[in-house]
Amino acid sequence: MFHSTATRLPLSLALLAALSLSPALCQNPQSADPLSPAHHLEPLNAAPLSPGQLELIKLEGEFSDSVAKGGGKAFASWFADDAVTLNNGKPAVLGRTAIAAAAVWDPKTYQLTWFAEGAQMGPSGDTGFTWGHYDAHSLDQHGQKVTLSGRYITFWKKVNGAWKVALDASSDDAPLAGDCCKLPTP
Repeated sequence: MFHSTATRLPLSLALLAALSLSPALCQNPQSADPLSPAHHLEPLNAAPLSPGQLELIKLEGEFSDSVAKGGGKAFASWFADDAVTLNNGKPAVLGRTAIAAAAVWDPKTYQLTWFAEGAQMGPSGDTGFTWGHYDAHSLDQHGQKVTLSGRYITFWKKVNGAWKVALDASSDDAPLAGDCCKLPTP
């Protein structure tokens, strides 16, 4: 596990920094609807974030924003040459070239968004990880909206001074209680 050696920011500074980083930080992961008023930052319950954690959360927000606009091509551009993706029910994809070949979606037909819920910076300041929640929106073969949601973890490393994704792993959320036994609708 990574432990940050950086001095923690006072809560008020961390909140101001977090609010300026990404709208996703204001989301409450307990709410099922990310557009609902239930998504908000709760300053009294928020732990202070270290500068390293803030840096990684900001980086993750930039990654998500880039992919929301640019789709699969933008997704692949964030990875290190030797990166790995591990996605629910699929074989590992090894290397940025293979990741780019697999990430061919257009943001007009497949929208992948996510937000960080936490981060840890490695002791040397050149590695770290973020984790959080993702939503993937598309249409099925009948034109019906489909949303997959789940958890992710992104491992980051500096390559020639620039942050790159070393590992991206995700897992779909479990079905809601009772959904496991429903018959498919025609």
